Amino acid sequence: MIPIAPQVEGPVVAARDMQHYLRPGTLSLGALPPLALYVHLPWCLKKCPYCDFNSHELQRGSSGAAVLDEALQQRYIDALMADLEAALPLVWGRRVHSVFIGGGTPSLFTPERIDTLIAGLRARLPLEAGAEITLEANPGTFERERFRAYRAAGVTRLSIGVQSFDDTALQRIGRVHDAAMARAAVEEAREAFETFNLDLMYALPGQTLAQLAQELDTALGYAPPHLSIYHLTVEPNTAFANRPPEHLPDDDLASDMLDLITERTAAVGLERYEVSAFAKNGHRCAHNLNYWQFGDYLGIGAGAHGKLSFPHRVLRQVRWREPQLYMQHALAGRAVSNEHEVARRDLPFEFMMNALRLREGFELARYTERTGLPLSSISSALQQAQDRGLLEPVPTADAPTGAPALAAAMRPTARGFDFLSDLQALFLAEPVRGG
Repeated sequence: MIPIAPQVEGPVVAARDMQHYLRPGTLSLGALPPLALYVHLPWCLKKCPYCDFNSHELQRGSSGAAVLDEALQQRYIDALMADLEAALPLVWGRRVHSVFIGGGTPSLFTPERIDTLIAGLRARLPLEAGAEITLEANPGTFERERFRAYRAAGVTRLSIGVQSFDDTALQRIGRVHDAAMARAAVEEAREAFETFNLDLMYALPGQTLAQLAQELDTALGYAPPHLSIYHLTVEPNTAFANRPPEHLPDDDLASDMLDLITERTAAVGLERYEVSAFAKNGHRCAHNLNYWQFGDYLGIGAGAHGKLSFPHRVLRQVRWREPQLYMQHALAGRAVSNEHEVARRDLPFEFMMNALRLREGFELARYTERTGLPLSSISSALQQAQDRGLLEPVPTADAPTGAPALAAAMRPTARGFDFLSDLQALFLAEPVRGG
């Protein structure tokens, strides 16, 4: 999931008639983008000190074990179904291209409950044939045969939050699993799924370039069809923000680490198609691609974000954040805590914040299709980006050799990819002056 704005718990959003969203406006979208579904399962065994997602640590029972009670699992799924049913008028008639079950730690839910969840989604939404259904899983919740049971329940793609294969590194970043659990989980995933993803973090406390090389040796030794890499950063409102870890690699070392990752992944046929994502041919994450191409996604579950397009507006929604409060409101048909239309002046940045993460860039026609805005709304920023060497036209396949590039699409240059925040910032709206 890609968070867009922080949630502020407030008054319950009143239910609105569909005509409210279809009324005339300043935008004109010729066609609606593809639609995906995000489902948030918010509980974790333990809150990681670097995590700023909406995840909630399980309470421990009298035995000292943290277990997600079956009755609570079912109540939460009931709330998800009520949430979805209330949202159906907003997406009526639209087919869902992908489903992502994220968290939290969704693999805390039993395969039986995941089966119930997916069956409920299929009963209420028209899923495309062969739609990608991804489940996030952590090695700390791994049990033999569990991944196969998720596959039998309808999950087609597993994303495993390994983060590291080194016990010391795992302890330093507060993970609940150890290296042996990580290896066992990956081995099981390889046997159960044709496509799966490994999450790996770098620039960890005290990590050296040689240690990262060892991590890559282990990770790439499993021949993952997809690898996601994340630079450890200290985010506000996390345990690390209050007590930062010692011996974090400096910017130069972190840059060398990213260079090493890029070099090693390319050598084994993993293409860097997005800033933090590497995949073999045919194994890109369809759900995340939809985010990056400014597609639509309905988000259900505690704290879930959503983006939905209508002929004359783009809407963002957020669900109630705290799980118990979410279930209470969702079961009453009021899961949305707040929503807003994306202002016309903010759409260029929102589109570019996503599209420029892709190595291949974006088609100019897609910008007008997904925002309802003319190319003139970004022409100045596009020119500035090219003048600064951050953006370049993508030549058409049939352009004659030596002919000027035809600007049907744009992509970040190598420099633009390295300085992505600077490139994205060129598309920020000018601040409103006065009042």
